[in-house]
Amino acid sequence: MSMIREEADGRVELTGDLSGSPLYNHDLAPTPIASRTWRAVNLAGLWVAMCLCIPTYQMASGLIAVGMNVGQAVLTILLGNLIVLLPILLNSHPGTRYGIPFPVFARAAYGTAGANLPALMRALVACGWFGINAWIGGLALNTMIKAFWPGWTAWGGSPGGYPAGQWLAFLAFWGLNMVVVFRGMDALRRFGNISAVLVLVMTFGLYVWTVRETGSWGPGLTAGGKLDELVTFLPVFIPSLTAIIGFWATLSLNMPDFTRFAASQRDQVRGQVASLPAAMVAFSTLGILITSQSGILYGKEIWDPIALVDKLGNPWVIALATFTIALATTSVNVAANVVSPANDFAHVWPSRIDFRKGALITGVLGIVIQPWRLLSDASAYIFDWLGFYAGGLGAVAGVLVWDYWVLRRTRLSLADLYNPTGAYAYRSGWHPAALLATAIGCFLAWGGRLIPAMAPAVPYGWFAGFFGAAFAYHLLARANALGQAIDTEPTDSDLPAVQPSLPPSDV
Repeated sequence: MSMIREEADGRVELTGDLSGSPLYNHDLAPTPIASRTWRAVNLAGLWVAMCLCIPTYQMASGLIAVGMNVGQAVLTILLGNLIVLLPILLNSHPGTRYGIPFPVFARAAYGTAGANLPALMRALVACGWFGINAWIGGLALNTMIKAFWPGWTAWGGSPGGYPAGQWLAFLAFWGLNMVVVFRGMDALRRFGNISAVLVLVMTFGLYVWTVRETGSWGPGLTAGGKLDELVTFLPVFIPSLTAIIGFWATLSLNMPDFTRFAASQRDQVRGQVASLPAAMVAFSTLGILITSQSGILYGKEIWDPIALVDKLGNPWVIALATFTIALATTSVNVAANVVSPANDFAHVWPSRIDFRKGALITGVLGIVIQPWRLLSDASAYIFDWLGFYAGGLGAVAGVLVWDYWVLRRTRLSLADLYNPTGAYAYRSGWHPAALLATAIGCFLAWGGRLIPAMAPAVPYGWFAGFFGAAFAYHLLARANALGQAIDTEPTDSDLPAVQPSLPPSDV
């Protein structure tokens, strides 16, 4: 008896009961079509909320801090977001079609057990981002308290090199994020739309303040900067472009966690295309102009907006600005850095770890990763943090895109994604071709950090990882070099038969 139903628009729904499967729990279950209600405006609002955040501001202002002028920085951000939008849209498709989250989607390429590898790679990066945002929110809370109580930073000494009050603010903000997580997806959608508006108003207000103080609307597109010649610009542009792509490399993998709620493919595509590039460029431009203005005011560019807000003087204005920063940071942290890794951790042990336990694991690891070190300066943030992990996640994206679009041509066996002995069992749940291809992509992206001869490839980390892994996966799967077919006949009888990309394996 069939366990699936396919709509005329291509969306697939599970009709059978898989609750007895060890690969199934409530959070990983396919979203019923009746619950797929997000329209284009909801997805656009989610992206705007995630874009309008302090890490975006810091990434943009960091480009000024490393020597770019306004025009160069805006161009780099626009190009990077247009590039990363492509894998985002490609990996969003299975979420909308099958109603499945990212860890379940990854089972098709990596195997029912092997999917834990890309899930955990993505989850660990998200934990780092959660910690970074929690630290930023803690800084905002600390600045707010300090504005009314100057002695706040004097008590308790400076354990670990930071005032005790700052540590306390960090932990308080971390706890606030945990509370918001447990409110659920609907609360997240409402909260994100409100915070996005507030942070945009706050940032524009900060820009107006710099205009009043400097008497100028800002430098021209080519004014300022230290990279006037192509020979000096390219060595900064290439790794910066990779970092911009890396900024959303996590979401380029796990957008199924959100598009599984989309009402149609049209809604998910229109919502994302209309929002991501525009929101990133608009908000980044504000950050770039404010940072450039700060160089005029203080003799050096201040890339941290909280440090700039601290110079406003009026405690009530500082309190309002830092409150807005804290609100926006909570929104992006929950949407981008908790929902997906919580599902990833739940995927590792579905019978024991649900969404809430996965979220708690994310929060704890966010502290363990020590985000205060990742935000030590603009160069470390852009080139080391963003640039490093972009290569590894690019390799995963290459395998997923090639597997789903080229080899499988978007056809998956939905029931088998939850069957430990089904079409995606491969070798005891692991697909060697995908694992080896990912390792090759990671080596191409990261090898130059250890092997001098490969150093020229380091700035191209995401590109090397994505295309290297995709090409390797294609060769390994097509040649069946590891004795395992890339596909088997689907067990969902309602789906049209899919011709396997390779002959069935005898292994």
